[in-house]
Amino acid sequence: MSLYTGLRVGEVCGLKWSDIDFEKSILIVSRTVQRIHSEHGTRILIDTPKSRSSQRSIPIPEFLMTLLRKFRNQDDFYLLSGSASVTEPRTMQNRFKSILKKENLPSVNYHSLRHMFATNSIQAGFDVKTLSEILGHATAETTLNRYVHSSMQRKADCMNLLKLAA
Repeated sequence: MSLYTGLRVGEVCGLKWSDIDFEKSILIVSRTVQRIHSEHGTRILIDTPKSRSSQRSIPIPEFLMTLLRKFRNQDDFYLLSGSASVTEPRTMQNRFKSILKKENLPSVNYHSLRHMFATNSIQAGFDVKTLSEILGHATAETTLNRYVHSSMQRKADCMNLLKLAA
């Protein structure tokens, strides 16, 4: 989900089936899950996303909608757990690490999926403003400075757009 929508781990953990509009193929990001420290240790907090721009609607690619329709569950259930119980971000990150290890892939953190989504989106032709809104950033500058990473191939492709002046 994060690789094709750019969602943060806490946002994925907070997704309920009711957050998906199956008719319009839109995902509504309205909550996030996080583990917070308190005077009595730590606890899970389910809250609104970190900023106003983080509360957003994201069009869902058709291939992902096909999968979601296949696994659709009760509206008040969370996507990840398939129940009324939330999956905490640390659990999701550990699952992600286990999958990478099992598949002999390099160890990266879950947030790398968000970076990969941003880079892939720019390479696919997204404009920065659209990508910024999908990622839930307040400004396109945040997207450019933190999430968009150029490759040597992209630089070469851009340079080859130049024509010799006659």
